[in-house]
Amino acid sequence: MAWHGSEEQDKKMEFTTAVKEDLPKIIELYRQLNMSNDNLTTEKINEVWGIIEKNNIRYFVAKENNEVIGSCYVAIIPNLTFNGKSIGYIENVITDAQHRRKGIGRKLMEMAINYAKKQNCYKVVLQSGIKRTDAHKFYESIGFNGESKKAFELRF
Repeated sequence: MAWHGSEEQDKKMEFTTAVKEDLPKIIELYRQLNMSNDNLTTEKINEVWGIIEKNNIRYFVAKENNEVIGSCYVAIIPNLTFNGKSIGYIENVITDAQHRRKGIGRKLMEMAINYAKKQNCYKVVLQSGIKRTDAHKFYESIGFNGESKKAFELRF
């Protein structure tokens, strides 16, 4: 999967692993996904980030002029099937609304998928809100199969 951006975009864009300093903008981006983060304190963000750093979870970000405009993460889950190969779980894929349809999400997903491959995963999975049909088309364009499994969730 190759990312096709313009040369002008390539000069301004940076795609990298997120660092702690990126967290405020990542949290701000999540508001565009209608995530409830109204009570998320800086203390809690730092606590969760500490857990993330200690586990096999990677956040990837797209930056334009040093401002985070897109993000996703992949968690690597050890697995006792498929000869012990892990599963990659991609979540919270977001590109700022003003920067969509420029290949940013595709590049972030490519980074997450490649990371999962390097971690010896036999597959990557993701979930998407049932009503986010544009996102579903995007995931299918990358190669995800929306018909192979059915996801269930139990919220608390």
